[in-house]
Amino acid sequence: RTAGVMALGQVSEIVFMALVPFFFRKLGVKWMLLVGMLAWTLRYAVFGTMPSVPAMVVFGIALHGICYDFFFVTGQLYTDRKAPKEIRASAQCLIGLLTYGAGMLVGNKVLDWWSKTAGLDASTKEGWIAGAQKFWLMPAGFALAVAVIFALAFRDHSADSKENAGS
Repeated sequence: RTAGVMALGQVSEIVFMALVPFFFRKLGVKWMLLVGMLAWTLRYAVFGTMPSVPAMVVFGIALHGICYDFFFVTGQLYTDRKAPKEIRASAQCLIGLLTYGAGMLVGNKVLDWWSKTAGLDASTKEGWIAGAQKFWLMPAGFALAVAVIFALAFRDHSADSKENAGS
């Protein structure tokens, strides 16, 4: 049963991956990235505020697709469009290194420390629920702060920032 529920995140990712070109043309890069950041905020907030409500946990898992595709995939598409052709592959490699290499390494170390600081006890359901609020609300707050800073600071002045985003 758990594997089936977790697979909802993968199904959601496939669905939203197929919809990325449509939304990219309609929303443009800034709004795609912002929606992705806000979806991460919502996902973490749901996990933190309702860890004992199965339907909400399933909803949080299902949010994976929009979180991942609207943030990571959109970032890769934007990089591909903005990087000069002669360094495009290097730019994509740098994104991969920073997000899947250094980002995951640092993120896992920080969250390991944070889970201990927050008193998260994943060995029992009761321990998990008791520590979930403190544990998940920190990344929710961080994601929200990043989204606000991004919304205020990001400017794409290129003529094709919205029109050619899906191509």
